[in-house]
Amino acid sequence: MGIIATTIKAKLTSRFNPTQLEVIDESHQHAHHAGAKAHIDAGGAAESHFHVVISAEEFTGLSRLSAHRAVMDTLSEELAGPVHALRLTVKR
Repeated sequence: MGIIATTIKAKLTSRFNPTQLEVIDESHQHAHHAGAKAHIDAGGAAESHFHVVISAEEFTGLSRLSAHRAVMDTLSEELAGPVHALRLTVKR
C-alpha cells in the first residue's frame, strides 16, 4: 500500500471507526488515459485513482449523498491534491 492509500485509510479509520474499510489503488487501470498522464506530468502522484469501500455506524440514517459528502469532506486535502479520482462504496 502506497503513502496516499495509507493516508486515506488512516484518516477514514480515525474519523469513522469503520466496521469495514478497503482502500484499493486502481491507478494502474487508468495509466493509459490522457488525464492520468497529464496528472503525473503536472507533478501529481502515480497513486491517483482509488476505490474506497467503507461501512460505519455513523452512516446509519444518512442518505447516500450525506454519507458520501462526509467521506469526501474527510479526504478534502487528498482530493484537492494527489487524488485524481475517487470511487466510493458506502455501506450503512
